[in-house]
Amino acid sequence: MRNCCVPYVPTGPSGWSVEVRGHLRLRVGITLLVRNGAQSVWENGIFQNCFFLASLLRLSPAVAEVYLVCSGDGDVQDRARFLADSPVPWMDEQHALQNLDVLIEMSSTLADDWTVPFRARGGKIITCCVGNDFVIDAERLAFGLPHGRLVPQTQRDAVWTLEEYRKTCKPYYEVLFRAPVSIMPHLWAPHFIDRNVPQGQFAYRPGRKRWRVAIVEPNICMVKTCHLPMLVSESAHRSNPDALERVLVFNTVHLKDHPVFNPFANSLDFVRHGLALFEGRLPMVEILPHSADALVCHQWENAQNYVYYEALYGGFPLIHNSDLLQDCGYRYHGFDCEEGGRVLIEAWQTHDVQLAAYRERARRYLELLDPANPANIQIYTDALLQVLES
Repeated sequence: MRNCCVPYVPTGPSGWSVEVRGHLRLRVGITLLVRNGAQSVWENGIFQNCFFLASLLRLSPAVAEVYLVCSGDGDVQDRARFLADSPVPWMDEQHALQNLDVLIEMSSTLADDWTVPFRARGGKIITCCVGNDFVIDAERLAFGLPHGRLVPQTQRDAVWTLEEYRKTCKPYYEVLFRAPVSIMPHLWAPHFIDRNVPQGQFAYRPGRKRWRVAIVEPNICMVKTCHLPMLVSESAHRSNPDALERVLVFNTVHLKDHPVFNPFANSLDFVRHGLALFEGRLPMVEILPHSADALVCHQWENAQNYVYYEALYGGFPLIHNSDLLQDCGYRYHGFDCEEGGRVLIEAWQTHDVQLAAYRERARRYLELLDPANPANIQIYTDALLQVLES
C-alpha cells in the first residue's frame, strides 16, 4: 500500500477514457466511519477490510479511481491521522454523491436521504457484509440491544459477503435486501504488521519449555467468546501441567467481576494454579511474541479472522476450529474443547520440529488472500461489472 492520505480534489472525467466490457472505467467509493479522537486500524477488523478492498480495486482494470468515503463525527484532522496509511485518497459523502459511479457500503451505513438521489442519478450501491449479521440482529432483537439496520429502506443493487457467512447469512441477505448475494474472497496482506514491527521481529521463537498461550476473542458477540478457548487451555493443563506457563485472556477486564464469568473462571485449574492473566484489548503485534507463544481460538460460524492470518504469518501455533484455513494451524472440531486440549498439547510437543513446514503451508495459504492476487482481482472485477450489467 502507498500513503494516500489526501482528500478528494475534483478532476473531471479525464480518467474514463478506457472501456472494459463496454463500460467506462469506474469511480468507486468504500464507506468508512471516522470518529472524533483517537482511532486505530487494529480496533475493528472492518477497517482492514476497507483498506484491503481499496488496495485490490486500485488494481482492477474496471476501476479508474478508488476513494474511501468518510462519515462520522471525525474532522479533517481525525481523518488525516486515521487514514495516514490509506492506499487511496478519501472524500466526504457530499462529494461522493456527485462524483462516484459505485459506492460499496462497508464500514458505515448510508442514510436514505443520500441513497435515494445517488441511485436516481444512476449510481450503484453494493452492500458489503463482513460480520455475522444474522446473529448480531438476533442478539439485538432478543436482548433489547440498540438496533442496527435490520431492513434497509432503500434498494441495494447487490450484496457481497464472505464464505464464512454462506450458511447463516446468505439466504438472510437475499430475502432482506431483495438483491443478489455474491460470496467474495476474504482479503488480507501483512502490510500493517510490516509497517508496525521491525523486519523479522514478528516471528515465533522456538525453544521455550512451557508455552504462554493467548486468547483474544472480543467477547462482544456470541460468535467469538473466550469461554471455549479457556476450556481448551484447561483441558491441556489438566492432561499435562508442564505444558503451559501462562494463559493470557484478553478483552476480559470488564468481565472480572461479572457474576457469571467470575465463578466460571475461578472453577478452572489453570486459574487456581496462578497461570491466568486477564487483560484488556491489544493488537496482535503487541501480544505476539512479547507476551505469548501460541494462540487458542474459537468461533461459531465466523471462520475467517484476521488474527488467524496474523498468527500464521508469524509462524505462531494457531489452535483453532475453523474449516476455512485448509491445512494451516492445528484444528479441533466444533465445540470439542477436550479435542482442543489434545491438539494444543500435540502442537506444544511438535511445533518446533515442524516449524519450517508449518511456515510453508501458511505462506501458500496467505498468498490466496492477497489483494494483489490476480484471481482475487478478477473475481471482484467480474462482480463489479455484473452489478452494472444487471
